[in-house]
Amino acid sequence: MKKRILLVDDEPDVVKIVKFRLEENDYEVLVATDGQEALEKARKEKPDLIILDLMLPKMDGYKVCRMLKFDEKYKHIPIIIFTARGQDLDKKVGYDVGASEYIIKPFEPQVLLAKIKDLLAEPSNG
Repeated sequence: MKKRILLVDDEPDVVKIVKFRLEENDYEVLVATDGQEALEKARKEKPDLIILDLMLPKMDGYKVCRMLKFDEKYKHIPIIIFTARGQDLDKKVGYDVGASEYIIKPFEPQVLLAKIKDLLAEPSNG
């Protein structure tokens, strides 16, 4: 069965490129374009992994990540923070709210795919 990935980004070009790459690698891709939608889709669809931008309308990625990670039902879902914010402080906060990985845009598709593969290969400890 295909692994399902929830891609959360409000930039149509980024969504198009990343979605294409993921589908090319045999992942099923769900898309959300704001924080509120991301939270609702994550709860309803229970994806295998979430790729989450930080700068989102309605609710930022940090808050989405924190809300999922503090919820017993969803805390096992790996979250890759995917953002243009590359400061050490941004990264620290990302890991503090529970992100599994932190990828800075512009990104290397191979790096993103490798991290996804690693995270999905790990036995879930939830």
